[in-house]
Amino acid sequence: MDNIYTEHLWLAFALTLFAGLATGVGSAIAFFSRRTNTSFLCVALSFSAGVMLYVSFIEIFPKARIALTEGLGIQNGYYVTTLAFFAGIALIALIDKLVPHRENPHEMHKVEDMETGGNTPHFHGLYRMGVLAALAIGLHNFPEGLATFIATLQDPALGIPIAIAIALHNIPEGIAVSVPIYFATGSRMKAFLFSFVSGLAEPVGAVIGYLLIMPYLSDTLFGILFAMIAGIMVFISLDQLLPAAQKYGKHHLSIYSLIVGMGVMAISLALFVK
Repeated sequence: MDNIYTEHLWLAFALTLFAGLATGVGSAIAFFSRRTNTSFLCVALSFSAGVMLYVSFIEIFPKARIALTEGLGIQNGYYVTTLAFFAGIALIALIDKLVPHRENPHEMHKVEDMETGGNTPHFHGLYRMGVLAALAIGLHNFPEGLATFIATLQDPALGIPIAIAIALHNIPEGIAVSVPIYFATGSRMKAFLFSFVSGLAEPVGAVIGYLLIMPYLSDTLFGILFAMIAGIMVFISLDQLLPAAQKYGKHHLSIYSLIVGMGVMAISLALFVK
């Protein structure tokens, strides 16, 4: 295994764990806040989208293309990079399609739902909804964990902001799990545990990536994975983060936060230019 891909191994695992466990932060917010800070969630989700879009197009896709052209030639390298990019989009879109709309963790949820959920005619289905939401988040978080892990291995300057962006967007997902579980069981501990465990799919993605991919990781395989990661992050931003942000807040607030996220990512990368 090439040393260039193992130099930042423990940092990659740590950042992936940090990003995944942010679902527990969302669960804590649901329990200790009386009202949802929709402006905060709008800004956090839009900011995350800005970070992901900028880094996908400006850093990840070009680095994937460079890695692939070195092994496959300029023309074939570009073709494979493009195909891998859209393959990443197709993969995460398929995962999203398999999640029932009602249990989709990226649908808007508020802390206030905890005050009304127990009185709804769907009370007995709330536990099932919460469990399915936890499973859905696990499915979504698996490729996100792999993305954080691989990006950090290649360059911590990429991995750190990606981990922060994913952590921010995992906060409302924690609310999505904890609210129905709490109302179905009356137990804050169970709700927190379901939310907490759902976030563990991200470090699991990193571990599986390490066990299955790392022994065979070459520049060509790295380029394909990196291009797929770019596609995954673009889809997450456009299909999940921005629509959710606009539901939580005002249109212009989400756009301004998106641009700020891009700006912060640009400055962060500029500081690490070699």
